[in-house]
Amino acid sequence: MNADAPAEVLKLEGALSFETLPRVLDESRAYGAREELPERLTIDFSAVTDVDSAAVALLLEWRREAARLGKGLYFTNLPANLLALADLYGVTGLIQPCRA
Repeated sequence: MNADAPAEVLKLEGALSFETLPRVLDESRAYGAREELPERLTIDFSAVTDVDSAAVALLLEWRREAARLGKGLYFTNLPANLLALADLYGVTGLIQPCRA
C-alpha cells in the first residue's frame, strides 16, 4: 500500500457495546458509503470507555468491509479488555493494534 495515499484517523468515544452497536454500525455504514473514501483509515480507541463482545464483532465487520472495498484499516489504542475478548474468541490475529 502506498504510504503517501490519502489517510484519515477516526477517534471513537464512549462505549462499544450491544446497546451502542446499532448506532455505531449505522454511522460506519454512512461513512463507508461516501464517494471519496481514504485509502487508509486508522481507528483510534483511546477514548473508548467500555466494551463487550459486540465490539469484537464490530471490528471483524469493519475488517471484512475494508477488505471488500480494498482499503487499509488500522486500529490503535485498543483497550486491554477488548484484546482479551479477541484472544478468548481466537480472533486476535484479525484484530491487532497498529504498530508504528
